[in-house]
Amino acid sequence: MRTRSDEDLLDLEILDAVAGLFAQLVAEGEALAKTFGIPVFAIKALHMLGTPLAMKDLGRRMKCDPSFITSIADTLEKYGLAAREADPGDRRVKRLVLTAAGVDLKLRIEDELLSRTPWRQSLTREQRASLLALVQTMSPPLSATEAECPAEEVSKLLAGTAAPISAAVAAE
Repeated sequence: MRTRSDEDLLDLEILDAVAGLFAQLVAEGEALAKTFGIPVFAIKALHMLGTPLAMKDLGRRMKCDPSFITSIADTLEKYGLAAREADPGDRRVKRLVLTAAGVDLKLRIEDELLSRTPWRQSLTREQRASLLALVQTMSPPLSATEAECPAEEVSKLLAGTAAPISAAVAAE
């Protein structure tokens, strides 16, 4: 039987810890989406839409296929959280712009998300800065073609996006 080196064992422990952290973050995101009555992908899109952003650029940031970004834009528009507008520099390019309701919901979600992050609850500011540097070292940005959303995930995410989001926006 082959034995693992101490380096391999350390790396396997890191893998397990990162997988556990990822699972915890996914669960928190799903709970947050349920609380606000929106699909998980809408949380990510709202977070990334600080300023007007070309839909293709949002796709790159979210690491998703352009057809999925169209579905995201449709969902955000349906509930009055964002609007499409022509880019002033190139009218062929469509940008997504958050509405006042979108900005408000974005801030409320981010505040709640920040209160749930395990690093804010257990690490000092200096430790969080070190963690960020380590994560950024390990995960350079990917191009949209390197990491596309699988079709079955798109279908799953788009299911059940009806009335609850309007209730969350109207609650304010």
